[in-house]
Amino acid sequence: MIDPFALARPFLHALDAETAHGMTIKALRMMPPRTPPADDERLAVTAFGLRFPNPIGIAAGFDKNAEVPDAMLGLGFGFAEIGTVTPRPQPGNPLPRIFRLPEDGGVINRLGFNNEGHGAALARLEARKNRPGIVGVNIGANKDSEDRAADYAAGIRTFAHLAGYFTVNVSSPNTPGLRDLQHEAALDDLLARSVAARDEAAERYGRKPVLLKIAPDLALSDLDAAVAVALKRGVDGIIVSNTTISRPSTLRSGTRAETGGLSGRPLFPLSTRMLAETFLRVEGRVPLIGAGGIDGPDAAFAKMEAGATLIQLYSALVYEGPGLVTRIKRGLLDRIGAEGLTGTAPLVGRKAAEWTRRPVEGLPGA
Repeated sequence: MIDPFALARPFLHALDAETAHGMTIKALRMMPPRTPPADDERLAVTAFGLRFPNPIGIAAGFDKNAEVPDAMLGLGFGFAEIGTVTPRPQPGNPLPRIFRLPEDGGVINRLGFNNEGHGAALARLEARKNRPGIVGVNIGANKDSEDRAADYAAGIRTFAHLAGYFTVNVSSPNTPGLRDLQHEAALDDLLARSVAARDEAAERYGRKPVLLKIAPDLALSDLDAAVAVALKRGVDGIIVSNTTISRPSTLRSGTRAETGGLSGRPLFPLSTRMLAETFLRVEGRVPLIGAGGIDGPDAAFAKMEAGATLIQLYSALVYEGPGLVTRIKRGLLDRIGAEGLTGTAPLVGRKAAEWTRRPVEGLPGA
């Protein structure tokens, strides 16, 4: 069977990365509606009070403006996360701002929360609200906001009747000062106000899970504080991790010196180590989503063993295409079948302690 992505890849990769991404979104919008394929029951996962048909999600950043969540679900993802969306539209950082690292299987971006704002995403999610599938909303703050915590609360109030869950994104490296919101006092205030907005809306729309997305570049002492605050404030889960500002010495691509957040395969060791560190700290009180460098079944399996109940990917699609989702699902089924398991739950965290002992380049303090 001919792979359409394999045919289109040379053309897309001849374009600059952001133009190619825009064309991909347009192509997905033109696709006829597609019923998500039925998944093997062994891949089903229950987390945050939600039932996911499989554990693989499309990470935020791919569909910033909620243009194609159903197309992604139709490709076999178990859930889709749109955004990051901010209250008001903003253009983001100057072009160019996305760079492929083809020799490394990575991507560097410095987009800066470019998006069309709450209004545009809200209209599109309203139009699909009766369709099946879990669609999360990743919320952020405008670059020039005088009260960034208020922007997050506004996001929750705006999308409370539509979101399957919320992700509080305080870990992008491309908005000046945003990562400061991960510091203990600021994070405590932000999460308190976000959860309060969720609880207020829950009276009318039901309780929606609120997740915190953290950076892989936190010092372990800062990770201690972030986890403690998240648990104290009643966050339902943590996503580990966003992109990294570190640059492994193994990078070979000519674009490796570009500023911004690094994602894809080079992020895998650091993000997985931080996932394991987080797993040990939450002590089973909340589930984790593992993101960063998942490019095949082995990487997905390793994320789960390091502590992920669910996983997300994005950058690998640039190189592997949408068939990657099916390949990962088949690989997971082969592995759990070989071990005689009935699902992925027994995998979660079973090698977390081992991962925390692995030396990883880029780990703060290492």
